[in-house]
Amino acid sequence: MGIDSTLEIILRTSSVYLFLIVAIRLFGKKELSQLSTTDLVFIVLISNAVQNAMVGANTSLYGGIVAASVLFIMTYILKLIIYRYPKLRDFIETKAVILVHNGKLNVDHLHQESISMDELEQAIREHGVDSYKKVVLAVLEIDGNISVISGDDNKLKQTSHKTRRKRKDLTRMS
Repeated sequence: MGIDSTLEIILRTSSVYLFLIVAIRLFGKKELSQLSTTDLVFIVLISNAVQNAMVGANTSLYGGIVAASVLFIMTYILKLIIYRYPKLRDFIETKAVILVHNGKLNVDHLHQESISMDELEQAIREHGVDSYKKVVLAVLEIDGNISVISGDDNKLKQTSHKTRRKRKDLTRMS
């Protein structure tokens, strides 16, 4: 196993990693907090499809360890860069979106995030609130959770239960 072969695996793996980060962001899979069957199949098939692109003809244990090491290192470096450069963070990650504020629906945000009224009402009920009109704040968090803060006898009460929901970036797809 020579230096050229190791360098080739590093370059191939880095290229595939960066491609997948951009592709997942552009095609709307911002958050994979709750995997559906199709999401799981997609991940398995993508990993199989890019394996050879990362290691080439080198299917040895060494080649696999080099590729996995590059993925860990690239993830660590990307997290450092995202922390340091907010514009890049804004491209790769999303921001929290207000769905309900003081009992009023933000219909535009619901539409942009492709959240139906039934889904919102279900999330609100799961937080122990029977109507969106009693919600002080409902937010689709960056990790896909819907957080709900309700008003209870003029006191704010944040529920501890969070609802997982996949986010879709419809604005980038249209």
